Amino acid sequence: MVLLIDTNIIIDFIASREPFSEVATELIRKCLTNKVTGYVAAHSITNTFYILRKHFSVNERKEILSELCKILKVVDLDGLSVANSLANRTFDDLEDCLQVACAKTIGAEYIVTRNINDFVHSQIPAVLPEYILEQLD
Repeated sequence: MVLLIDTNIIIDFIASREPFSEVATELIRKCLTNKVTGYVAAHSITNTFYILRKHFSVNERKEILSELCKILKVVDLDGLSVANSLANRTFDDLEDCLQVACAKTIGAEYIVTRNINDFVHSQIPAVLPEYILEQLD
């Protein structure tokens, strides 16, 4: 199963955000043990680095994200994907549209997010992490 892991799940995992951290941790563990193939969009790494600035030092964030990149594969964005996302009128949120572009690039079966309503126009289904864990059990 190929998954694109959305930024909010990454932050839940790293920052131990309750009540979401346990499920996020289990999902990342499934990626680590190759039960699923997990990807993260390159822009999610930079967004996470910025968002976690109040929780961790620069060096801590670099180390944490470096370790995460050993578990999840990073999906690059090219100029055409960015241009197409900017031109896309079905998504109000550019970041969500970029997530879909990355998911298409890798042939993801699902986008794993807590914000499934943000992806109603996505060709790739957005699901909660609990859904993936249920499918694997």
